Amino acid sequence: MTVDQFVSLDGGHVGVIEEGQTSGPAVLLLGNAAASMLCWEPVVPRLAEAFRVIRFDFLSSARSTHLAGRYDIPTLARRAAVALDTLGVSRVTVIGHSSGCTIAVALAEQRPDAIVCLALIGMGPDLDAKIPERLLFRLSLTRFPGRLLWRLRTGASIRKAAGSAFTRPVDIPVAFVEHMMGITHRDFVGAMRAPLHYLGQRSLPDRLAPLGLPVLVVFGAEDQRWRSSSAAAYRAVPGARVELLHGVGHTPMMEDPDTTGSLLLDFAEAARQTSDGS
Repeated sequence: MTVDQFVSLDGGHVGVIEEGQTSGPAVLLLGNAAASMLCWEPVVPRLAEAFRVIRFDFLSSARSTHLAGRYDIPTLARRAAVALDTLGVSRVTVIGHSSGCTIAVALAEQRPDAIVCLALIGMGPDLDAKIPERLLFRLSLTRFPGRLLWRLRTGASIRKAAGSAFTRPVDIPVAFVEHMMGITHRDFVGAMRAPLHYLGQRSLPDRLAPLGLPVLVVFGAEDQRWRSSSAAAYRAVPGARVELLHGVGHTPMMEDPDTTGSLLLDFAEAARQTSDGS
């Protein structure tokens, strides 16, 4: 089953793709608001064997309309909650990647009773875990010369910039490049800054600890964007499980989809069974 549709939100709409078991338990996949949903493609088939897999496309110019204030993480989480309500989803396993983890945690803070469990992939627990960005990337977030650099971007420059997300060789889909070419500079800057603001207010382990939810943290040992050693901080969350994947970078679901898919599926299945039995 694959359903590609739009869900109305705040006077606009957001693109939604559903795959897998129509009547099965729901899994929501969340990436950075500016990231393409294609990043999840390698693990979707595995998850879709047992779950109703849902992906949102918050900012794509082709799939979502302008939504005021869309960069704020709590606002994105609220919109995700409304979209889930519209889809008839009352209980969901949430899996985040990179700064999409901040949306996942914010959703859990807002709707703890609706969350079966949380899996966080490649996201540092706090700002101290962030590896400094290259100068060109930092410049791209400025008004000037950021806007000029954004106008001058090419498919080759986008592929080069995405290289820090991977340690293992990964074929970057043409559609991923097209997605990034279609995003405005304002959207890109907002999507990059909002998660850091959210993280600066309070660390993710501090936010997760009082929720009492099952938590899985997956980190690539060779991550070039967040220090993998920081994953140990998540052990402060009661019952949290931390998995470090050696030889893998910032995007485990693309670099090692077999291992990552198995970890996510086993974790989600175990949490669901525990939830159903409670």
